[in-house]
Amino acid sequence: MTEMKQHEYALLNEIAQDSMVTQANLSDRLGIAVGSVNWYIKRLITRGWVKVSHLDRTRLKYDLTPAGMRVFTQRAVLYARDSLKVYGDYRKKAKNLVKDLKQAGIRQVYLEGEDEVVDILRLTCLEAGLQISDSPGKCVIGVNGTNYEIKNTEGK
Repeated sequence: MTEMKQHEYALLNEIAQDSMVTQANLSDRLGIAVGSVNWYIKRLITRGWVKVSHLDRTRLKYDLTPAGMRVFTQRAVLYARDSLKVYGDYRKKAKNLVKDLKQAGIRQVYLEGEDEVVDILRLTCLEAGLQISDSPGKCVIGVNGTNYEIKNTEGK
């Protein structure tokens, strides 16, 4: 697959959802300058991924070509595959941590943070029968980079 910049993929996604979208709307939605939107669209047209039709003097319609749809779909599949791999990696780390905690006799934990990575740990703890505390206590766990980290294990 041809390497694509994130903005190009985002433009393909927006055009796939609304072929009547304007460059100004694309600029607002993606948080990039209208001039950049225009430049990226020209690249997409040159690559044969988008075609443009004039509806009237000031209005354009953008459509994904079959090649554009193929690239868009491939990118979506790769994103899903990579996301599942990341999820699987965090899930494995969470299961190993929970196993170690249970072997150490810890039955209640406080999870520091509110993101998807902590949600994976929360699910794993609940499945393993660990209680999730509402306030920091004997065992506090957080995320450090791409790993889970026990920050406190008082009174083990």
